Amino acid sequence: MEKKDFSREYEELTKVLFSRHKSVQSSKFGDAYNPGLEKMVAFASILGNPQEKFKTIHVAGTNGKGSVANMLASCLSSAGFKTGLYTSPHILDFRERARIASNGECGMVPKDFVCDFIKTYQKDMDDLGLSFFEVTTGLAFKWFAESGVDVAVIEVGLGGRLDSTNIITPELSIVTSIGLDHCELLGDTRALIAREKAGIFKPGVPALVGEWDPETGPVFEDAAWMVCPLYFADKKEPSMWYAHEEILRGMDLQGVTQEKNLRTVLSAIDILKGIPSFAPLKSADLRRAIQTTAAAMDFHGRWERLNDIPYVICDIGHNAAALKYNFAQLEKMVSGGNYSSLIIIYGIMADKDLDSIMPLMPAKATYIFTTPSTPRALPAGDIASRYTAFCKSAGIRTPGIYTSSSVSEAVNMAMKLVQQLAPWDVKAPSPLIYIGGSTFVVAEAVPYFAKRR
Repeated sequence: MEKKDFSREYEELTKVLFSRHKSVQSSKFGDAYNPGLEKMVAFASILGNPQEKFKTIHVAGTNGKGSVANMLASCLSSAGFKTGLYTSPHILDFRERARIASNGECGMVPKDFVCDFIKTYQKDMDDLGLSFFEVTTGLAFKWFAESGVDVAVIEVGLGGRLDSTNIITPELSIVTSIGLDHCELLGDTRALIAREKAGIFKPGVPALVGEWDPETGPVFEDAAWMVCPLYFADKKEPSMWYAHEEILRGMDLQGVTQEKNLRTVLSAIDILKGIPSFAPLKSADLRRAIQTTAAAMDFHGRWERLNDIPYVICDIGHNAAALKYNFAQLEKMVSGGNYSSLIIIYGIMADKDLDSIMPLMPAKATYIFTTPSTPRALPAGDIASRYTAFCKSAGIRTPGIYTSSSVSEAVNMAMKLVQQLAPWDVKAPSPLIYIGGSTFVVAEAVPYFAKRR
């Protein structure tokens, strides 16, 4: 019997999903966020509490949580566990949010499951007034349970304490890093944000934090006191750290921040090895699993190479804590002599702290400011005027500032600029292009280069 094609029905139903349930793609973050767990608990009950039918690992953090979640899922899958992975946001396809890795393959939630789920539970979703993220969390949990996963790595959407995913009781809780982001919802200091993220700690469940510092370390220690064992990845050398340089050199995730993420992952593996059900985790299997995370998990947008000539990199880092490393790495790449100049395609959401980011932006770069297709975006003209004023006040002279009304137009402009800036000698270095500032910018740029391949 010929299998039914759900593509058209899937497109129609997901359009309804996006229109009926507010998401960060179409609304302000605050409008798309239902703080509190009451609605999620009620929805999970309707679904039969699927989150109780498999083991979980919970991952929160300002930056790095997506990379850590994907690396851990790759490791667990390589060790023979049928592994679910729930992350957000998606880059190309809504179904990227829920994936299962097993027997060397990784697949997204099927279109027919998405269709059946929406049709079956649409009334409940409407009655409860669920957000888009609450819907997708329930969908992922339901699919993982029905697919019989052994374990699922669950990435927090926002914060931790009041996040929809916080209805699980995991085997391990992880907080990767703390930075100033979503301050209007989580607090305006790193200590307050740490307190929210420590809300994923559960009684008796080991908790791992990526790094200790004087502002956030005591917050985590206080939250874990008499509640759960607490570890800091930077306080004790992981058992596999002797091989970290070799692992890093071979990783397909090449951002400079991956060294911190790797340390957190290796520390997490040490903790998991102490739990009997995770005994199959063997060091020999894990190096390759970590090194091939992007390919194995179909993981996009983290210092991802999109093109070779000219060399194009994209990254979804969007706050000052992440962009500090990204911009420094770009400057190092250009100063090393491998590239003649730097072109940055940049867009940002209106609710982000552009003032803290502008001082980090490389002065010796040509900028194409752009506006991705979301109401949350800060118009390219506004970015350009603010950055021009900043440069003037700081005495910075940039090679050029341009604006574009769309990401695709910005990419076309960059490719034309390459032709103008490239040296006549084809053997000489050519410009480097970086695309970033927002997940939305990266999401619209990736398909452009996919068509060129």
